[in-house]
Amino acid sequence: METLIRLGSFIVLSIVMALWETQRPRRAPTGPRSRHWRTNLSLLAVDALLVRLLLGAGAYATALYAQQHGWGLFNLTAWPMWTEFLLAWLLLDFALYLQHVISHALPVFWRLHRVHHSDLDFDLTTGVRFHPVEIVISMLYKMAAVAALGAPPWAVLAFELILNGASVFNHGNVHIPEKIDRWLRLVIVTPDMHRVHHSSVVNETNSNFGFSISLWDRLCGTYRAQPALGQVGFEIGLKEYRARLGLLDLLLLPLRGKIGQYSFKKDTDGAV
Repeated sequence: METLIRLGSFIVLSIVMALWETQRPRRAPTGPRSRHWRTNLSLLAVDALLVRLLLGAGAYATALYAQQHGWGLFNLTAWPMWTEFLLAWLLLDFALYLQHVISHALPVFWRLHRVHHSDLDFDLTTGVRFHPVEIVISMLYKMAAVAALGAPPWAVLAFELILNGASVFNHGNVHIPEKIDRWLRLVIVTPDMHRVHHSSVVNETNSNFGFSISLWDRLCGTYRAQPALGQVGFEIGLKEYRARLGLLDLLLLPLRGKIGQYSFKKDTDGAV
């Protein structure tokens, strides 16, 4: 049931975002949309299959197990349901913010995370473009956080739905009026806010790490309002990967490039 709920919500939101991108795109695509979608969705299928085979229901199953065995902070308290949900959402979201920063700061994780940033366009499918090994590591990290918190299974499922929805939304190639976007990003990560993170300019790549809540970037000093060249003028992707990579290229990408590189380190030639 948990899988059906997550899959159903993902499909519905993806259809809504795809229609929005078609009617009100923020930027013109730099290549064929069909090829872009085929590559990213094929990678998603590999990710989903690997996670299901290795980890099953993942974070939700961990929450059920923690509840049955009295693990974690929330199983030692008697807080109201709304308090548990709010705290679970905030703490898990902050944990993923920290993981995202680490994926840029440590070379071994950056090699995997480059798959996500190698996309030359930015649309809803970019939100599911992750290397399978990174997906497995991320799920293990999330499962550990869920076990430590002892968050209720229903709260974990709600968080997963929000997280999946946020990833599709904040990677959307959609136009939101500037005034509305300015108000929205006081609370949530908007497409214009997150798009800065996909700039090929190093100090812009190393900003706006948040997933669904914009607060963490502001509190931790990683917030950047806009790219220097404006939302439609800057380059998406990584400077060292300007070719369109296929599925096999993406799977092998972590094995390529100089050892020891990471997002916070800049070469003399400007590549990251």
